[in-house]
Amino acid sequence: MPDLFATAGAAEPRDEMIAPGAVLLRGFALPFVNDVLAAFDDITAQAPFRHMTTPWGAAMSVAMTNCGDAGWLTDRAGYRYDRVDPERGQPWPALPECFRELASRAADRAGHPGFVPDACLINHYAPGTRLNVHQDRDERDYGHPIVSVSPGLPAIFQFGGPKRREPVRSFVVRHGDVVVWGGVSRLAYHGVAELKSGGEHPLLGNQRVNLTFRRAL
Repeated sequence: MPDLFATAGAAEPRDEMIAPGAVLLRGFALPFVNDVLAAFDDITAQAPFRHMTTPWGAAMSVAMTNCGDAGWLTDRAGYRYDRVDPERGQPWPALPECFRELASRAADRAGHPGFVPDACLINHYAPGTRLNVHQDRDERDYGHPIVSVSPGLPAIFQFGGPKRREPVRSFVVRHGDVVVWGGVSRLAYHGVAELKSGGEHPLLGNQRVNLTFRRAL
């Protein structure tokens, strides 16, 4: 489907290299939007969003759920992947084929061919929520990239280096944008600045959703 925020006559979206091995694919997910959002509704009906807690007991402002062979969890026991949703006592919903195809094609476009995700962490951002910079390091093999898809309101995606003290750059990600990072940037610190209020997306309303695809197991 077309980009609902595009201006008539606007230039074709361009890929942006944001770091070695890291690429921002402008509008790449737009052709997948209808199927992805339908599958998203099915997943969240089975495994609703919840506010997980950190190992030190703080509640996360961003609500989360998962689909795939394993889901990412955080609680007093630490950060980890688990095949079972602890709130339902059942396996996480299966990874939809449209999710898998989107992630694989985006990784290929970004220079990381052969990526087949087995897990998708789904984050829900309401106005005022944020995700502090962090590394994705609970996966077994760092040889696989991370693919991050952004439906909904625009947000500020923050991307640094493999060490926390390195400078962090900010990029506006809009509905349909995809960020892929791997190789020397696989363990780069990244996060999302506080989502501003006042926006309204035609499909998702006053919210942003993020789909983060990983090869976890």
